[in-house]
Amino acid sequence: MALSLAIFSCTDVLDLNNTREVSDQAIWSTENAAEMYITASYKTFTDVSQVSNSRNVFYDSHTDLTKSTSWDQYNHPYNKSLLQASAFSTGSAGAFECWSDAYTRIRRANVLLDEIKRYGVESFGEEWCDIRRAEVRLCRAFTYYRLIRVYGGVIIRTDVSGTNGGVDDGSNPEDINRARASEAESWNFVISELQWAAEHLPESWSSTWEGRATKKTAYGLISRMALFAQQWQVAVDAAEKVKELGGALAEDYAKVFQVDGDQDNSSEILFALYYLKGSVAHDYDRFNRPFGDNAAHNTVVYAEHVPTAELADLYEFSDGTPFSWSTYSSTHTDPYTEREPRFQATILYNGCEWEDREIQTYTDGSDGFVAFTQNGSTNGHTCTGYYLRKYLQEGYSDFVTERSYQYDAVLRYAEVLLNKAEAYAQQDYGQYQSQALNALNEVRARVNLPAKTAADAPNKEAFMDLLRKERCVELAGEGFRYWDLRRWRLAESVINGQNVHGTKITKNDDGTFSYERVACDGGTPRIFLERYYYFSLPTAETANNKLCENNPFW
Repeated sequence: MALSLAIFSCTDVLDLNNTREVSDQAIWSTENAAEMYITASYKTFTDVSQVSNSRNVFYDSHTDLTKSTSWDQYNHPYNKSLLQASAFSTGSAGAFECWSDAYTRIRRANVLLDEIKRYGVESFGEEWCDIRRAEVRLCRAFTYYRLIRVYGGVIIRTDVSGTNGGVDDGSNPEDINRARASEAESWNFVISELQWAAEHLPESWSSTWEGRATKKTAYGLISRMALFAQQWQVAVDAAEKVKELGGALAEDYAKVFQVDGDQDNSSEILFALYYLKGSVAHDYDRFNRPFGDNAAHNTVVYAEHVPTAELADLYEFSDGTPFSWSTYSSTHTDPYTEREPRFQATILYNGCEWEDREIQTYTDGSDGFVAFTQNGSTNGHTCTGYYLRKYLQEGYSDFVTERSYQYDAVLRYAEVLLNKAEAYAQQDYGQYQSQALNALNEVRARVNLPAKTAADAPNKEAFMDLLRKERCVELAGEGFRYWDLRRWRLAESVINGQNVHGTKITKNDDGTFSYERVACDGGTPRIFLERYYYFSLPTAETANNKLCENNPFW
Protein backbone atom coordinates (compact mmCIF):
# COMPACT_ATOMS: atom_id res chain seq x y z
CA MET A 1 0.00 0.00 0.00
CA ALA A 2 1.19 3.48 -0.74
CA LEU A 3 0.68 4.68 2.82
CA SER A 4 2.83 1.96 4.29
CA LEU A 5 5.69 3.12 2.12
CA ALA A 6 5.19 6.69 3.26
CA ILE A 7 5.16 5.73 6.91
CA PHE A 8 7.96 3.21 7.03
CA SER A 9 10.39 4.02 4.23
CA CYS A 10 10.39 7.78 4.09
CA THR A 11 13.28 9.26 2.14
CA ASP A 12 15.19 12.26 3.42
CA VAL A 13 12.78 14.58 1.65
CA LEU A 14 10.18 13.57 4.22
CA ASP A 15 12.34 14.30 7.24
CA LEU A 16 11.66 17.73 8.70
CA ASN A 17 15.20 17.78 10.03
CA ASN A 18 16.43 18.00 6.45
CA THR A 19 14.42 20.96 5.20
CA ARG A 20 17.63 22.99 5.18
CA GLU A 21 19.02 20.74 2.45
CA VAL A 22 15.77 20.27 0.55
CA SER A 23 13.86 23.47 -0.05
CA ASP A 24 10.29 23.93 1.12
CA GLN A 25 9.33 24.71 -2.43
CA ALA A 26 10.63 21.34 -3.62
CA ILE A 27 8.56 19.51 -1.02
CA TRP A 28 5.43 21.45 -1.94
CA SER A 29 6.06 21.49 -5.69
CA THR A 30 3.85 18.46 -6.43
CA GLU A 31 0.87 16.94 -4.72
CA ASN A 32 2.54 13.54 -4.45
CA ALA A 33 5.61 14.99 -2.74
CA ALA A 34 3.39 16.91 -0.33
CA GLU A 35 1.35 13.78 0.40
CA MET A 36 4.48 11.80 1.25
CA TYR A 37 5.63 14.61 3.51
CA ILE A 38 2.28 14.70 5.31
CA THR A 39 1.91 10.94 5.77
CA ALA A 40 5.29 10.86 7.50
CA SER A 41 3.37 12.29 10.48
CA TYR A 42 1.99 8.81 11.12
CA LYS A 43 5.39 7.64 12.32
CA THR A 44 4.31 8.53 15.85
CA PHE A 45 2.22 5.36 15.69
CA THR A 46 5.18 3.23 14.61
CA ASP A 47 7.09 4.43 17.66
CA VAL A 48 4.78 2.31 19.81
CA SER A 49 3.86 -0.48 17.40
CA GLN A 50 3.03 -3.75 19.14
CA VAL A 51 3.96 -5.72 16.04
CA SER A 52 7.25 -4.24 14.85
CA ASN A 53 8.35 -3.72 18.48
CA SER A 54 11.58 -2.13 17.33
CA ARG A 55 11.67 0.12 20.40
CA ASN A 56 10.95 -2.45 23.12
CA VAL A 57 7.41 -1.23 23.72
CA PHE A 58 5.49 -4.50 23.95
CA TYR A 59 3.54 -3.07 26.85
CA ASP A 60 1.70 -6.21 27.99
CA SER A 61 5.01 -7.58 29.27
CA HIS A 62 4.99 -4.81 31.87
CA THR A 63 1.82 -6.42 33.26
CA ASP A 64 0.39 -9.70 34.44
CA LEU A 65 -0.68 -10.81 30.94
CA THR A 66 2.59 -11.62 29.17
CA LYS A 67 6.13 -12.27 30.32
CA SER A 68 9.42 -11.28 28.71
CA THR A 69 11.66 -14.34 28.61
CA SER A 70 14.82 -12.21 28.87
CA TRP A 71 16.52 -10.54 31.79
CA ASP A 72 19.20 -8.49 30.06
CA GLN A 73 19.45 -9.94 26.56
CA TYR A 74 17.83 -8.34 23.47
CA ASN A 75 18.10 -4.99 25.32
CA HIS A 76 14.78 -5.77 26.98
CA PRO A 77 13.72 -3.48 29.85
CA TYR A 78 10.65 -5.42 30.93
CA ASN A 79 11.74 -7.60 33.82
CA LYS A 80 14.15 -5.05 35.23
CA SER A 81 11.44 -2.38 35.28
CA LEU A 82 9.19 -4.79 37.19
CA LEU A 83 11.77 -6.20 39.56
CA GLN A 84 14.34 -3.46 40.21
CA ALA A 85 13.59 -0.29 42.17
CA SER A 86 16.44 1.42 40.32
CA ALA A 87 14.60 1.10 36.99
CA PHE A 88 13.00 4.53 37.51
CA SER A 89 14.63 7.57 39.02
CA THR A 90 14.45 11.34 39.21
CA GLY A 91 15.12 12.55 35.70
CA SER A 92 14.22 9.30 33.96
CA ALA A 93 11.00 7.44 33.22
CA GLY A 94 13.09 4.38 32.41
CA ALA A 95 11.44 2.04 29.93
CA PHE A 96 8.63 4.57 29.40
CA GLU A 97 10.85 7.58 28.69
CA CYS A 98 9.39 9.37 25.67
CA TRP A 99 9.56 13.10 26.42
CA SER A 100 12.30 14.06 23.98
CA ASP A 101 11.14 11.79 21.16
CA ALA A 102 7.52 12.88 21.53
CA TYR A 103 8.34 16.58 21.48
CA THR A 104 10.47 15.99 18.39
CA ARG A 105 7.34 14.55 16.74
CA ILE A 106 5.28 17.50 18.01
CA ARG A 107 7.80 20.01 16.69
CA ARG A 108 7.70 18.37 13.27
CA ALA A 109 3.91 18.43 13.29
CA ASN A 110 3.87 22.10 14.23
CA VAL A 111 6.31 23.02 11.45
CA LEU A 112 4.29 20.96 8.97
CA LEU A 113 1.02 22.67 9.94
CA ASP A 114 2.72 26.03 9.46
CA GLU A 115 3.98 25.00 6.03
CA ILE A 116 0.52 23.79 4.99
CA LYS A 117 -0.70 27.30 5.74
CA ARG A 118 2.18 29.00 3.95
CA TYR A 119 2.54 26.73 0.90
CA GLY A 120 -0.29 24.21 0.74
CA VAL A 121 -3.29 26.51 0.49
CA GLU A 122 -1.95 28.37 -2.53
CA SER A 123 -0.98 25.15 -4.29
CA PHE A 124 -3.83 22.79 -3.44
CA GLY A 125 -6.70 24.79 -1.95
CA GLU A 126 -8.27 25.15 1.49
CA GLU A 127 -10.39 21.98 1.42
CA TRP A 128 -7.42 19.79 0.47
CA CYS A 129 -5.38 21.43 3.20
CA ASP A 130 -8.04 21.02 5.90
CA ILE A 131 -8.07 17.27 5.34
CA ARG A 132 -4.29 17.13 5.65
CA ARG A 133 -4.31 19.43 8.66
CA ALA A 134 -6.76 16.99 10.25
CA GLU A 135 -4.32 14.13 9.70
CA VAL A 136 -1.42 16.02 11.21
CA ARG A 137 -3.47 17.25 14.17
CA LEU A 138 -4.69 13.69 14.81
CA CYS A 139 -1.11 12.42 14.80
CA ARG A 140 -0.01 15.28 17.05
CA ALA A 141 -2.88 14.49 19.44
CA PHE A 142 -1.76 10.86 19.55
CA THR A 143 1.75 12.00 20.44
CA TYR A 144 0.39 14.13 23.28
CA TYR A 145 -1.60 11.08 24.44
CA ARG A 146 1.65 9.11 24.59
CA LEU A 147 3.11 11.82 26.83
CA ILE A 148 0.13 12.39 29.13
CA ARG A 149 -0.32 8.72 29.99
CA VAL A 150 3.30 8.64 31.24
CA TYR A 151 3.77 12.07 32.84
CA GLY A 152 0.33 13.58 33.47
CA GLY A 153 -0.02 17.26 32.53
CA VAL A 154 2.30 18.34 29.72
CA ILE A 155 3.57 21.48 28.02
CA ILE A 156 1.24 22.22 25.13
CA ARG A 157 3.16 23.54 22.15
CA THR A 158 1.34 24.12 18.87
CA ASP A 159 1.79 25.72 15.48
CA VAL A 160 0.22 28.97 16.73
CA SER A 161 1.23 29.17 20.40
CA GLY A 162 4.66 30.73 20.03
CA THR A 163 5.47 34.02 21.72
CA ASN A 164 4.77 35.85 18.47
CA GLY A 165 1.76 33.74 17.56
CA GLY A 166 3.73 31.38 15.35
CA VAL A 167 5.24 27.92 15.71
CA ASP A 168 6.12 27.01 19.28
CA ASP A 169 8.77 24.35 18.90
CA GLY A 170 10.76 25.18 22.03
CA SER A 171 13.79 26.35 20.06
CA ASN A 172 13.06 30.07 20.37
CA PRO A 173 14.61 31.30 23.64
CA GLU A 174 11.42 33.23 24.35
CA ASP A 175 9.40 30.02 24.06
CA ILE A 176 11.58 27.70 26.13
CA ASN A 177 10.07 28.57 29.51
CA ARG A 178 6.57 27.13 29.43
CA ALA A 179 4.54 25.80 32.36
CA ARG A 180 2.80 22.45 32.19
CA ALA A 181 -0.94 22.38 31.67
CA SER A 182 -2.91 20.37 34.21
CA GLU A 183 -3.71 16.80 33.33
CA ALA A 184 -7.36 17.72 32.73
CA GLU A 185 -6.35 20.62 30.47
CA SER A 186 -4.00 18.34 28.58
CA TRP A 187 -6.70 15.75 27.92
CA ASN A 188 -9.11 18.51 26.89
CA PHE A 189 -6.60 19.67 24.31
CA VAL A 190 -6.13 16.16 22.91
CA ILE A 191 -9.86 15.52 22.67
CA SER A 192 -10.58 18.88 21.07
CA GLU A 193 -7.87 18.25 18.48
CA LEU A 194 -9.35 14.85 17.65
CA GLN A 195 -12.82 16.35 17.41
CA TRP A 196 -11.56 18.90 14.90
CA ALA A 197 -9.87 16.12 12.98
CA ALA A 198 -13.07 14.06 12.99
CA GLU A 199 -15.00 16.93 11.42
CA HIS A 200 -12.53 17.36 8.56
CA LEU A 201 -11.24 13.87 7.79
CA PRO A 202 -12.92 11.88 4.99
CA GLU A 203 -14.95 8.76 5.62
CA SER A 204 -12.63 6.85 3.30
CA TRP A 205 -9.65 7.31 0.99
CA SER A 206 -9.00 6.19 -2.56
CA SER A 207 -7.16 2.90 -2.99
CA THR A 208 -3.93 4.84 -3.64
CA TRP A 209 -3.94 6.16 -0.09
CA GLU A 210 -5.88 3.44 1.69
CA GLY A 211 -4.82 3.19 5.31
CA ARG A 212 -4.79 6.88 6.21
CA ALA A 213 -6.85 8.12 9.14
CA THR A 214 -10.59 8.57 8.61
CA LYS A 215 -13.48 9.93 10.62
CA LYS A 216 -13.82 6.50 12.24
CA THR A 217 -10.18 6.66 13.31
CA ALA A 218 -10.66 10.03 14.98
CA TYR A 219 -13.87 9.11 16.77
CA GLY A 220 -12.42 5.77 17.85
CA LEU A 221 -9.41 7.52 19.37
CA ILE A 222 -11.71 9.98 21.13
CA SER A 223 -13.52 7.06 22.77
CA ARG A 224 -10.14 5.88 24.09
CA MET A 225 -8.83 9.24 25.24
CA ALA A 226 -12.11 10.16 26.94
CA LEU A 227 -11.70 7.21 29.32
CA PHE A 228 -8.37 8.62 30.50
CA ALA A 229 -10.00 12.04 30.85
CA GLN A 230 -13.04 10.52 32.63
CA GLN A 231 -15.30 12.28 30.15
CA TRP A 232 -17.81 9.48 30.00
CA GLN A 233 -20.45 11.01 27.75
CA VAL A 234 -17.76 12.09 25.28
CA ALA A 235 -16.61 8.47 25.07
CA VAL A 236 -20.16 7.22 24.52
CA ASP A 237 -20.92 9.82 21.85
CA ALA A 238 -17.69 9.07 20.00
CA ALA A 239 -18.38 5.33 20.06
CA GLU A 240 -21.85 5.96 18.66
CA LYS A 241 -20.34 8.03 15.84
CA VAL A 242 -18.05 5.13 14.93
CA LYS A 243 -21.09 2.87 14.72
CA GLU A 244 -23.00 5.38 12.57
CA LEU A 245 -20.03 5.50 10.19
CA GLY A 246 -20.07 1.73 9.71
CA GLY A 247 -18.00 0.38 12.59
CA ALA A 248 -18.80 -3.29 13.21
CA LEU A 249 -17.13 -6.48 14.39
CA ALA A 250 -15.69 -8.81 11.78
CA GLU A 251 -17.08 -12.33 11.85
CA ASP A 252 -14.06 -14.40 12.86
CA TYR A 253 -11.92 -13.11 15.73
CA ALA A 254 -8.83 -15.08 14.73
CA LYS A 255 -8.89 -13.79 11.16
CA VAL A 256 -8.86 -10.18 12.34
CA PHE A 257 -5.13 -10.67 12.97
CA GLN A 258 -4.31 -12.66 9.82
CA VAL A 259 -2.94 -10.64 6.93
CA ASP A 260 -4.08 -13.33 4.45
CA GLY A 261 -7.07 -14.59 6.41
CA ASP A 262 -9.64 -14.31 3.59
CA GLN A 263 -11.86 -12.04 5.67
CA ASP A 264 -12.86 -8.42 5.15
CA ASN A 265 -11.81 -6.70 8.38
CA SER A 266 -12.40 -3.14 7.19
CA SER A 267 -15.43 -2.55 9.42
CA GLU A 268 -13.51 -3.54 12.56
CA ILE A 269 -10.01 -2.21 11.95
CA LEU A 270 -10.40 1.54 12.28
CA PHE A 271 -6.69 2.22 11.89
CA ALA A 272 -3.71 -0.05 11.30
CA LEU A 273 -0.04 0.11 10.41
CA TYR A 274 0.49 -1.75 7.15
CA TYR A 275 3.67 -3.45 5.99
CA LEU A 276 4.80 -4.83 2.63
CA LYS A 277 6.21 -8.31 2.15
CA GLY A 278 9.83 -8.22 1.08
CA SER A 279 10.04 -4.45 1.41
CA VAL A 280 8.68 -2.76 4.52
CA ALA A 281 8.86 -5.58 7.03
CA HIS A 282 9.43 -6.51 10.68
CA ASP A 283 10.33 -9.63 12.69
CA TYR A 284 7.23 -10.45 14.70
CA ASP A 285 7.25 -14.12 13.66
CA ARG A 286 10.91 -14.63 14.42
CA PHE A 287 10.57 -12.99 17.83
CA ASN A 288 7.42 -14.83 18.93
CA ARG A 289 7.26 -18.27 17.32
CA PRO A 290 7.46 -21.37 19.57
CA PHE A 291 10.83 -22.99 20.21
CA GLY A 292 10.05 -26.05 18.09
CA ASP A 293 10.00 -23.85 15.00
CA ASN A 294 13.79 -23.68 15.22
CA ALA A 295 13.94 -27.23 13.92
CA ALA A 296 10.79 -27.00 11.79
CA HIS A 297 12.15 -24.03 9.80
CA ASN A 298 15.89 -24.62 10.26
CA THR A 299 16.37 -21.15 11.69
CA VAL A 300 16.52 -19.32 15.02
CA VAL A 301 13.36 -18.06 16.75
CA TYR A 302 13.28 -16.35 20.12
CA ALA A 303 9.81 -16.40 21.79
CA GLU A 304 10.63 -13.10 23.49
CA HIS A 305 7.14 -12.66 25.00
CA VAL A 306 4.91 -15.46 26.26
CA PRO A 307 1.42 -15.44 27.84
CA THR A 308 1.17 -15.99 31.58
CA ALA A 309 -1.10 -18.35 33.46
CA GLU A 310 -2.89 -15.24 34.73
CA LEU A 311 -4.00 -14.54 31.16
CA ALA A 312 -4.59 -18.13 30.08
CA ASP A 313 -6.81 -18.87 33.07
CA LEU A 314 -9.11 -15.92 32.30
CA TYR A 315 -10.50 -17.50 29.14
CA GLU A 316 -13.82 -19.26 29.69
CA PHE A 317 -14.86 -22.58 28.26
CA SER A 318 -16.84 -22.32 25.02
CA ASP A 319 -20.11 -22.68 26.93
CA GLY A 320 -19.29 -19.71 29.14
CA THR A 321 -18.21 -21.73 32.17
CA PRO A 322 -15.33 -20.05 34.02
CA PHE A 323 -12.07 -21.98 33.93
CA SER A 324 -10.66 -23.33 37.17
CA TRP A 325 -7.83 -25.80 37.68
CA SER A 326 -9.63 -27.24 40.70
CA THR A 327 -12.90 -28.01 38.91
CA TYR A 328 -12.31 -28.31 35.14
CA SER A 329 -11.82 -32.08 35.15
CA SER A 330 -15.32 -32.69 36.50
CA THR A 331 -16.91 -31.25 33.37
CA HIS A 332 -14.20 -31.23 30.70
CA THR A 333 -11.71 -33.84 29.56
CA ASP A 334 -8.92 -31.37 28.86
CA PRO A 335 -7.98 -27.97 30.35
CA TYR A 336 -7.37 -26.40 26.94
CA THR A 337 -9.19 -27.73 23.90
CA GLU A 338 -12.73 -26.76 24.86
CA ARG A 339 -11.95 -23.14 25.66
CA GLU A 340 -13.55 -20.15 23.93
CA PRO A 341 -12.30 -19.06 20.45
CA ARG A 342 -10.17 -16.15 21.67
CA PHE A 343 -8.07 -18.55 23.74
CA GLN A 344 -7.38 -20.64 20.65
CA ALA A 345 -6.58 -17.52 18.61
CA THR A 346 -4.30 -15.90 21.19
CA ILE A 347 -2.37 -18.73 22.87
CA LEU A 348 -0.36 -21.72 21.71
CA TYR A 349 -0.75 -24.37 24.40
CA ASN A 350 0.36 -27.93 24.98
CA GLY A 351 -1.35 -30.27 22.53
CA CYS A 352 -2.67 -27.69 20.08
CA GLU A 353 -2.10 -28.09 16.36
CA TRP A 354 0.39 -25.69 14.84
CA GLU A 355 1.33 -25.88 11.17
CA ASP A 356 2.24 -29.55 10.58
CA ARG A 357 2.96 -30.49 14.15
CA GLU A 358 1.68 -30.54 17.72
CA ILE A 359 2.87 -27.99 20.27
CA GLN A 360 4.69 -29.73 23.13
CA THR A 361 5.28 -27.39 26.07
CA TYR A 362 5.81 -30.16 28.62
CA THR A 363 9.28 -30.26 30.15
CA ASP A 364 10.84 -32.70 27.65
CA GLY A 365 8.75 -31.63 24.66
CA SER A 366 9.91 -30.01 21.44
CA ASP A 367 8.72 -26.63 22.72
CA GLY A 368 9.55 -27.41 26.30
CA PHE A 369 9.42 -25.35 29.44
CA VAL A 370 12.56 -23.59 30.77
CA ALA A 371 12.35 -21.70 34.05
CA PHE A 372 13.00 -17.96 33.98
CA THR A 373 15.98 -16.71 35.95
CA GLN A 374 17.32 -13.22 36.53
CA ASN A 375 20.30 -14.06 34.37
CA GLY A 376 20.23 -14.16 30.58
CA SER A 377 17.16 -15.59 28.86
CA THR A 378 15.33 -18.84 28.28
CA ASN A 379 16.92 -19.05 24.81
CA GLY A 380 13.59 -19.08 23.03
CA HIS A 381 11.75 -21.48 25.33
CA THR A 382 8.54 -20.65 27.15
CA CYS A 383 8.88 -20.01 30.87
CA THR A 384 5.10 -20.10 31.39
CA GLY A 385 3.98 -23.16 29.44
CA TYR A 386 2.42 -21.01 26.72
CA TYR A 387 3.40 -19.17 23.55
CA LEU A 388 1.76 -16.17 21.95
CA ARG A 389 -0.31 -17.06 18.86
CA LYS A 390 -2.04 -13.74 18.08
CA TYR A 391 -0.63 -12.14 14.93
CA LEU A 392 1.58 -15.12 14.06
CA GLN A 393 1.08 -16.11 10.42
CA GLU A 394 0.53 -19.86 10.44
CA GLY A 395 2.03 -21.57 7.41
CA TYR A 396 4.18 -18.58 6.50
CA SER A 397 7.72 -19.90 6.13
CA ASP A 398 9.15 -16.89 4.30
CA PHE A 399 9.68 -15.09 7.62
CA VAL A 400 13.10 -16.76 7.57
CA THR A 401 14.27 -14.96 4.42
CA GLU A 402 11.80 -12.12 3.84
CA ARG A 403 10.84 -11.23 7.43
CA SER A 404 7.20 -10.61 8.41
CA TYR A 405 4.59 -8.22 7.05
CA GLN A 406 1.40 -8.61 9.10
CA TYR A 407 -0.29 -5.33 9.97
CA ASP A 408 -0.66 -3.87 13.45
CA ALA A 409 -4.36 -3.29 14.22
CA VAL A 410 -3.86 -0.12 16.26
CA LEU A 411 -7.55 0.66 16.72
CA ARG A 412 -10.40 -1.84 16.52
CA TYR A 413 -14.14 -1.54 16.86
CA ALA A 414 -14.03 -4.17 19.62
CA GLU A 415 -12.04 -1.74 21.74
CA VAL A 416 -14.55 1.02 20.96
CA LEU A 417 -17.40 -1.18 22.18
CA LEU A 418 -15.55 -1.92 25.41
CA ASN A 419 -14.77 1.78 25.80
CA LYS A 420 -18.47 2.52 25.44
CA ALA A 421 -19.44 -0.19 27.91
CA GLU A 422 -17.05 1.21 30.50
CA ALA A 423 -18.15 4.80 29.92
CA TYR A 424 -21.81 3.90 30.39
CA ALA A 425 -21.00 2.09 33.63
CA GLN A 426 -18.80 4.85 35.02
CA GLN A 427 -21.24 7.59 34.09
CA ASP A 428 -24.23 6.17 35.94
CA TYR A 429 -24.50 2.39 36.12
CA GLY A 430 -27.94 2.51 37.67
CA GLN A 431 -29.28 4.42 34.69
CA TYR A 432 -27.22 2.85 31.93
CA GLN A 433 -26.87 -0.76 33.09
CA SER A 434 -28.59 -2.21 30.01
CA GLN A 435 -26.52 -0.09 27.60
CA ALA A 436 -23.30 -1.10 29.33
CA LEU A 437 -24.22 -4.77 29.21
CA ASN A 438 -25.32 -4.55 25.58
CA ALA A 439 -21.95 -3.16 24.49
CA LEU A 440 -20.07 -5.77 26.52
CA ASN A 441 -22.23 -8.59 25.20
CA GLU A 442 -21.77 -7.54 21.59
CA VAL A 443 -18.09 -8.35 22.00
CA ARG A 444 -18.88 -11.67 23.66
CA ALA A 445 -21.47 -12.62 21.05
CA ARG A 446 -18.88 -12.53 18.27
CA VAL A 447 -17.20 -15.56 19.88
CA ASN A 448 -20.53 -17.22 20.80
CA LEU A 449 -20.24 -16.72 24.54
CA PRO A 450 -23.47 -16.35 26.50
CA ALA A 451 -24.55 -12.82 27.38
CA LYS A 452 -23.90 -11.41 30.82
CA THR A 453 -27.07 -10.31 32.60
CA ALA A 454 -28.06 -7.85 35.29
CA ALA A 455 -27.81 -10.75 37.74
CA ASP A 456 -24.13 -11.15 36.81
CA ALA A 457 -23.50 -7.44 37.32
CA PRO A 458 -25.98 -6.01 39.83
CA ASN A 459 -23.79 -2.97 40.54
CA LYS A 460 -20.99 -0.96 38.98
CA GLU A 461 -18.23 -2.78 40.85
CA ALA A 462 -19.42 -6.16 39.60
CA PHE A 463 -19.77 -4.86 36.06
CA MET A 464 -16.27 -3.35 36.10
CA ASP A 465 -14.88 -6.75 37.13
CA LEU A 466 -16.53 -8.25 34.05
CA LEU A 467 -15.37 -5.38 31.87
CA ARG A 468 -11.76 -5.63 33.02
CA LYS A 469 -11.70 -9.35 32.35
CA GLU A 470 -13.23 -8.84 28.92
CA ARG A 471 -10.61 -6.23 28.01
CA CYS A 472 -7.88 -8.69 29.00
CA VAL A 473 -9.06 -11.56 26.83
CA GLU A 474 -10.23 -9.47 23.86
CA LEU A 475 -7.22 -7.12 23.69
CA ALA A 476 -4.41 -9.39 24.95
CA GLY A 477 -1.12 -8.75 23.21
CA GLU A 478 -2.29 -5.39 21.84
CA GLY A 479 -0.69 -3.19 24.50
CA PHE A 480 -3.67 -1.95 26.55
CA ARG A 481 -3.36 -3.64 29.94
CA TYR A 482 -0.54 -1.52 31.43
CA TRP A 483 -2.28 1.76 30.61
CA ASP A 484 -5.64 0.40 31.80
CA LEU A 485 -4.17 -0.51 35.18
CA ARG A 486 -2.69 2.96 35.53
CA ARG A 487 -5.88 4.86 34.69
CA TRP A 488 -7.93 2.57 36.97
CA ARG A 489 -5.31 3.11 39.72
CA LEU A 490 -5.08 -0.67 40.12
CA ALA A 491 -1.44 -1.15 39.14
CA GLU A 492 -0.27 -1.26 42.73
CA SER A 493 -2.65 -4.06 43.72
CA VAL A 494 -2.12 -6.08 40.51
CA ILE A 495 1.66 -5.63 40.19
CA ASN A 496 3.29 -4.53 43.44
CA GLY A 497 4.44 -7.41 45.65
CA GLN A 498 3.06 -9.96 43.20
CA ASN A 499 4.48 -12.54 40.79
CA VAL A 500 3.14 -13.91 37.53
CA HIS A 501 2.81 -17.63 37.04
CA GLY A 502 3.08 -20.37 34.48
CA THR A 503 1.91 -23.91 34.06
CA LYS A 504 4.75 -26.43 34.20
CA ILE A 505 3.62 -29.61 32.50
CA THR A 506 5.09 -33.08 32.95
CA LYS A 507 4.25 -35.95 30.62
CA ASN A 508 3.56 -39.13 32.60
CA ASP A 509 4.55 -42.64 31.54
CA ASP A 510 0.94 -43.44 30.58
CA GLY A 511 0.75 -40.44 28.23
CA THR A 512 -1.30 -38.24 30.56
CA PHE A 513 -0.08 -34.90 31.83
CA SER A 514 0.48 -33.40 35.26
CA TYR A 515 0.12 -29.65 35.71
CA GLU A 516 1.95 -27.52 38.28
CA ARG A 517 1.44 -23.81 38.87
CA VAL A 518 4.83 -22.11 39.20
CA ALA A 519 6.01 -18.53 39.82
CA CYS A 520 7.91 -17.08 36.87
CA ASP A 521 9.76 -13.99 38.10
CA GLY A 522 12.91 -15.62 39.46
CA GLY A 523 12.03 -15.37 43.14
CA THR A 524 11.66 -11.58 43.48
CA PRO A 525 8.36 -9.76 44.05
CA ARG A 526 7.34 -7.17 41.48
CA ILE A 527 7.41 -3.45 42.14
CA PHE A 528 4.88 -0.74 41.35
CA LEU A 529 5.01 2.23 43.69
CA GLU A 530 2.46 5.02 44.03
CA ARG A 531 4.84 7.50 42.42
CA TYR A 532 4.95 5.37 39.25
CA TYR A 533 1.54 6.70 38.23
CA TYR A 534 3.37 9.86 37.18
CA PHE A 535 6.97 9.29 36.16
CA SER A 536 9.70 11.87 36.47
CA LEU A 537 10.24 14.39 33.70
CA PRO A 538 13.73 14.32 32.18
CA THR A 539 16.35 16.47 33.86
CA ALA A 540 17.03 18.34 30.62
CA GLU A 541 13.49 19.73 30.65
CA THR A 542 13.27 20.72 34.32
CA ALA A 543 16.76 22.23 34.24
CA ASN A 544 16.27 24.30 31.09
CA ASN A 545 12.61 25.26 31.45
CA LYS A 546 12.30 27.49 34.52
CA LEU A 547 8.50 27.20 34.59
CA CYS A 548 8.34 23.41 34.32
CA GLU A 549 7.87 21.60 37.61
CA ASN A 550 8.54 17.91 38.07
CA ASN A 551 5.94 15.44 39.33
CA PRO A 552 5.55 14.79 43.07
CA PHE A 553 7.84 12.22 44.74
CA TRP A 554 10.62 12.82 42.19
